[in-house]
Amino acid sequence: MINNLLIRNAPKPFKFFLFSFLVVLSIGFFTGLTFVNNTQSSTPKGITENYNGNEMLEDLEVIKFKKGAREMLTIIHTHILSISLIFFLLGLLIWGTEINLFWKSFLTIEPFISVLVTFGGIYFIWLEYTFISHIVMISGILMTLSFTLGVILIGLALLKPPIQNSKVTGSGKIKIL
Repeated sequence: MINNLLIRNAPKPFKFFLFSFLVVLSIGFFTGLTFVNNTQSSTPKGITENYNGNEMLEDLEVIKFKKGAREMLTIIHTHILSISLIFFLLGLLIWGTEINLFWKSFLTIEPFISVLVTFGGIYFIWLEYTFISHIVMISGILMTLSFTLGVILIGLALLKPPIQNSKVTGSGKIKIL
């Protein structure tokens, strides 16, 4: 049965479906990161200014104002829900690869921790605990690395040919013919 759950053993049309999903998902994910970069939110100072504003400073290119409570709740709510679903679907696919158990576990659990640390940290930054911006930046990087590595490993599994001459017996054990 385990052999039947491997991505490499999926029919070609299903592999094309998964590949298409990964491409579109990656475009969406990295477009979001491009947005973060364009708002100068990829540094601890930029993260803090993005949520707490910078209107008190002089000689600014772009004036940013502190976000309101409703806006913060909307940002945090939508990001936690959507990114959790992204990593849930990606995690299901990672479990269909042949990587070892440690990496499967890490790549499927760590992103959920990073989601909570990143967006929980953003909320604390908004509450003026600005020292947390370094932690938010690190957890965001870790989340991105987990996403990228997961997509690469799934993509490699899609390229592998099916295991030949294997059959699942009634006992659930794989029998090589």
